[in-house]
Amino acid sequence: MIILVVNAGSSSLKYQLINMEDESVIAKGNCDRIGIDGHLSHKTASGVKVEKDCDFPTHAEAFSCLVDALTTGEGAVISSMDEISAVGHRVVQGAEVFTKTTLVTDEIIEKIDELRELAPVHNHGHALALWACRKILPNVPQVVVFDTAFHQTIPQKAFMYGFPYEDYEQFHVRKYGFHGTSHRFVTAKLAEIMGKDLKDLKVVSCHLGNGSSITAVQDGKSVDTTMGFTPLDGVLMGTRCGAVDPSAVTYVAGKHGFGVSEMDTYMNKKSGMLGISGKSSDFRDITAAAEAGDKRATLAKDMLVYDIKKDIGAYAAAMNGLDAVIFTGGIGENAPNCREEVCENMEYLGIKIDKAANDFKGELKKISTPDSKVEVWVIPTNEELLIARDTLAMIQK
Repeated sequence: MIILVVNAGSSSLKYQLINMEDESVIAKGNCDRIGIDGHLSHKTASGVKVEKDCDFPTHAEAFSCLVDALTTGEGAVISSMDEISAVGHRVVQGAEVFTKTTLVTDEIIEKIDELRELAPVHNHGHALALWACRKILPNVPQVVVFDTAFHQTIPQKAFMYGFPYEDYEQFHVRKYGFHGTSHRFVTAKLAEIMGKDLKDLKVVSCHLGNGSSITAVQDGKSVDTTMGFTPLDGVLMGTRCGAVDPSAVTYVAGKHGFGVSEMDTYMNKKSGMLGISGKSSDFRDITAAAEAGDKRATLAKDMLVYDIKKDIGAYAAAMNGLDAVIFTGGIGENAPNCREEVCENMEYLGIKIDKAANDFKGELKKISTPDSKVEVWVIPTNEELLIARDTLAMIQK
């Protein structure tokens, strides 16, 4: 059985074609710069690469190009889209409306689009991709997997903000959390490799990348997470400021003469490690500059490490204990220096890492010492595979 996984953004449409018999990736690619000009990058499991400029006025044209890439030319891996059993879509924001994986209908797409106010960069793009897919593949079942669904188990005392309660009732202002698909995948993988039931574990999952979030998972459920109403909250990120005093926001906006939209861009696109370092939003660049003695790059790196360390301690307190810490995502999987610095001086909490074992990138590996009371693991995430698994389970019902 073959599943197509689609991850649509406002101006991009990433995809993977997965054979569910052995969970292997048949082909993957990205339709980029939708609404601007258009470019397709396509790669097959056999190593064939296709790069070409295309005309993508909307997501519909991008999806048509995706179909052509999979079925025609040198990058073809299937003879027709009839070989695909279902399409699984990642959707960023499901709010309190969608708490689990859902089969797509016209009404479901309309509701996803209605939630665009809570995720303006993502949800409208998701809806456009869903409409395009239904138009081109009207008889193929589609399934949506929501980033926020995993966090719907967070208790009200943890997801509420201190605004008047009416703001929650009328405007749905609350912590939603994101990266839920990633956190769900790596915590399930942890339980599998530890040979334990996830319901018996207290875990802090650190998804670290250009966007980062830390999640507390107890009894197999998300009980708190650092991202909030939007993916802006939490730890310092590539270009996002993370958690700040709300009065600092209004103060800085006033000093710069920013309107609401300008301040939003300032916090999301010009802050974080980029704003602190003045050099780059990429942690690899930050690390290189810090090692060369750049003080602002060192500060940016230290701020991220400090934020993560604080959140691990806070979530251990919230869960009344800690069994394991997971590092995943682009930074979590590939920055041993970050992992080491986060775990330094955490022996009081039962965390001790083996520095020699930690000297690697991009593998599934335990990095804690044999006498560490808390196990520390690096687990590469695979959101697309989890979406494919969810999609398969849904259509088999």
